Amino acid sequence: MITKPLFTSVIFLVLYTLLFGLIYPGIVTLINHSLFPEKAKGSLIYQNGKIIGSEFLGQEFSDPKYFWSRPSATDFPYNPAASTGSNLSSANPLFIKNAEKRIQALQNADLSNSKPIPIDLITTSGSGLDPHISVAAALYQVQRVAKKRHLNENIVFELVKSSIEHRQFGFLGESRVNVVKLNIKLDQIGITHNGTAKTRS
Repeated sequence: MITKPLFTSVIFLVLYTLLFGLIYPGIVTLINHSLFPEKAKGSLIYQNGKIIGSEFLGQEFSDPKYFWSRPSATDFPYNPAASTGSNLSSANPLFIKNAEKRIQALQNADLSNSKPIPIDLITTSGSGLDPHISVAAALYQVQRVAKKRHLNENIVFELVKSSIEHRQFGFLGESRVNVVKLNIKLDQIGITHNGTAKTRS
């Protein structure tokens, strides 16, 4: 025989499951799609009618003529399904090995650049999926990108400046640059100036 407390517990379980598992998420989703349709869909980036990325998800760029993102912590770069904590101790041998490897890659891509390498170009973000780099990391790469694309450095520098996303509300976070969006602009600049740059897909 079902006791009254047990019956009450089952009723509340069903009610709360419906309320917080279906009704509440449904209402929030409806509001998001109504007020922020693009963000609700993942802030997807389109080019020529084709989805080429998301504003919130980094991509791997290894060609020296593109700005490089932060290293990804996932085995398959920037795989959101594999996102996990990626912070290693600075004394961890694997951290040191990875950092040295990334430093070498950056130096090999631009042998004439003797400037200090910004830390975010050799370390992963917490999720390993961050699409942003610091302003310093973007400026560090201006010389290499301009040289590889046969563009005036000032053109690439101004492109970086125009791509800076400032602190939210003026005090949250740090100024940053979205690498995916910057590289899309870079391709457009390249086409305008020399007609040879092709959009990365």
